[in-house]
Amino acid sequence: MLLRKWKDIPEFMKNEEVRKYYDILNKKRFSLILKRFFDIVMSMILLLILSPIFLVLAIWIKIDSQGPVFYRQERVTQYGKIFRIFKFRTMISNADQIGALVTTQNDTRITKVGEKIRKCRLDEIPQLINILIGDMSFVGTRPEVRKYVDAYTDEMKATLLLPAGVTSSASISYRDEDEVISKYVDNKHSIDDVYIEKILPEKMKYNLNYFYKYTLAKDLILCVKTIL
Repeated sequence: MLLRKWKDIPEFMKNEEVRKYYDILNKKRFSLILKRFFDIVMSMILLLILSPIFLVLAIWIKIDSQGPVFYRQERVTQYGKIFRIFKFRTMISNADQIGALVTTQNDTRITKVGEKIRKCRLDEIPQLINILIGDMSFVGTRPEVRKYVDAYTDEMKATLLLPAGVTSSASISYRDEDEVISKYVDNKHSIDDVYIEKILPEKMKYNLNYFYKYTLAKDLILCVKTIL
């Protein structure tokens, strides 16, 4: 969570666009320390409280379809670090090998139980583990797969100055992302193309604006908005 000195930032992130956002965060170092403290304490508390739900969902998933309880896809977080995200599996095994890296409306790879879990966003709960170990934060840019990060503009790379998040303003605004993607997909544009060209740039406007407005209090408000 701690912000590195500029000289220690990965070379692929060192550009004038990123420096602009770095300077903003550099003035909020103490707030970022509080942010990490909040992440540790709240993730521990929620993991304890929600442990019965973890057990019920795990059994439900195993009964419904073959495969592991958790989906462990590689994603990118702070400074370009690769980590494996924890999510309850809502699709058939090896779904990302037989289709796009994002889901669309009426995606046939989603299981019956997975559809119900996704509607309530319960598949995201295991990311509390990622928060506790420091790969993620409660609020921040949603972690993308390497393919999408490779398509980042110089300015978009600024989002990698902070850990990836479970929720954000972009996540709330694009909570029906699969439906939006479905509107653009056709014979000339694949799902991945639509995401990179249409969806990602719009989401990044919210993510980059977060740097200007960040305070711990506003993070708490975003968490409440997400639940609502």
